[in-house]
Amino acid sequence: MTEPTPTGPAAATESTLGRAARSVATLLPRWSEWKPAVRSPGADLLAGLIVALVALPLALGFGISSGLGAAAGLTTAVIAGAVAAVFGGSRFQVSGPTGAMTVVLVPIVGQYGPTGVLAVGLIAGLVLVVLAFAGVGRAVRYMPAPVIEGFTAGIAVVIALQQFPAALGITDATGEKVWQSAADAVHQFVQDPSLLAPATALAVAAVILVGGRYLPRVPFSLIAVAVATVLAQLLHLDIDRIGAIPAGFAAPTLSFLHLGQLTSLIAPALAVAALAALESLLSATAADSMAVGARHNPDRELFGQGLANIAAPVLGGVPATGAIARTAVNVRSGARTRLAALTHAVILAAIVYLAAGLVAQIPLAALAGVLLATTVRMVETASILAITRATRADTVVMAATFLLTVVFDLVTAVAVGVGFAAILALRAVAKSARIEQVPLDTGDHLAEEHDLLREHIVAYRIDGALFFAAAHRFLLELADVADVKVVILRMSRITAIDATGAIVLKDAITKLEHRHITVLISGIKPEHLRPLEALGVFTTTNSEDRHLFDTTPRAIAYARQLVLPAHHYTTTTNEARS
Repeated sequence: MTEPTPTGPAAATESTLGRAARSVATLLPRWSEWKPAVRSPGADLLAGLIVALVALPLALGFGISSGLGAAAGLTTAVIAGAVAAVFGGSRFQVSGPTGAMTVVLVPIVGQYGPTGVLAVGLIAGLVLVVLAFAGVGRAVRYMPAPVIEGFTAGIAVVIALQQFPAALGITDATGEKVWQSAADAVHQFVQDPSLLAPATALAVAAVILVGGRYLPRVPFSLIAVAVATVLAQLLHLDIDRIGAIPAGFAAPTLSFLHLGQLTSLIAPALAVAALAALESLLSATAADSMAVGARHNPDRELFGQGLANIAAPVLGGVPATGAIARTAVNVRSGARTRLAALTHAVILAAIVYLAAGLVAQIPLAALAGVLLATTVRMVETASILAITRATRADTVVMAATFLLTVVFDLVTAVAVGVGFAAILALRAVAKSARIEQVPLDTGDHLAEEHDLLREHIVAYRIDGALFFAAAHRFLLELADVADVKVVILRMSRITAIDATGAIVLKDAITKLEHRHITVLISGIKPEHLRPLEALGVFTTTNSEDRHLFDTTPRAIAYARQLVLPAHHYTTTTNEARS
């Protein structure tokens, strides 16, 4: 005997729980993602090692810049990097502290102290998890290609500018923006030039770029850094090194949470969550463009970043995001699965406990060379040239996003870039919308009847979107209609209509009717009819009294009834009401 199918509230509850379970399942890791790494881990392990060497000085530096210290930055790189690698939505994404996040954190440290930053990170992590379940991550799919290309090129320039102090051997460059500190480093270098650091950086970058072009499978990044370190040691070169690094992690704690402070931390936490989401999703998108056949899961990426930002503060780490520089190094170093990002975190943890002394001897200029080479390989010249050849509007959007990324910050650049893209898209849609006079389909009628119809009836077809950007142009065209008795508006090809379009259409109809011109509407879709009804275009519910017809032939038949002589009425009326 079969069990009865649940109905009513029980069925609804079961259905809701089922949807929730499926939603959670889509955000969790799968064994299939790790199978290729288990079968052939070599490429991922090597990529993870290279990324770890690049990430180490960045993690230390960003930790210090945030105001919480080098240990906080390294903790973030290890804990957030591991959690996001397992639970994130991109198999290439490398997460950790970033320059963009540091800029946001500095004023929070100044106002709320280090414990406030930890609390902000935890709250931001919870917000990211909620956004993941809400499906917000999928919105990045609608990010215009010129914005992504402009952002990627801009980030490449920002990363290159970040390397100027280390590449030039300057340790005390100052400036609120990256380009300002780079300019200060150049100024100091010119005052007291020393060729050792820039020669090291350029040599490492050249080896990586030239070697990678002809022997792409050879780990030239690792080789170049190792050779530079050995030479610096053997020749006792006076060049800045990474230096001493922390030798352990803090114990887990939630003592930084103070209930009385949480309300005031919500606003900065939302800002941190927004930046983490945006930077991580754009980084994952850029990684997709650098790898063949890659496609990240945006909602799962938010979920992974959320868990990472919940875990990191508990151990004393700062808020984290997907890091485009480390992710790019990961892709370019031959990573194939998320094992590479996990390996990077494990190696960083091992370095803390086992090899701190060896890593401390690596020249900063050598790592700057690795990142300089990475920035060159990040920029997809073919894609940029293709966009510039496409349309002038796309070029403007890409250029604006690029410049704002370099001069200001990522959030401003993307917001303005998307805004430009939206405005230009509306402009293009408004231009494509048109109204044109079309001939009447009068059927098999007498020649003199045709002449009479042409003298008294005119039909216009509206194509495209009737919305605020195009509506007033339609009003001007319709208002110019003269010397007719009936205007038929054929609206079957309207793709959208907003409140402004409906209001303008109402005004046009009112002005025509004040001049004793009857307006008939044909073929309008139900979804486009609703705004017209809501804004009072029609004052009656009877379709014929509203001058509303489902087809153009019916509208023409009704128009003939209005303008043809009496001896045509009988035939016309029968046709109009058939």
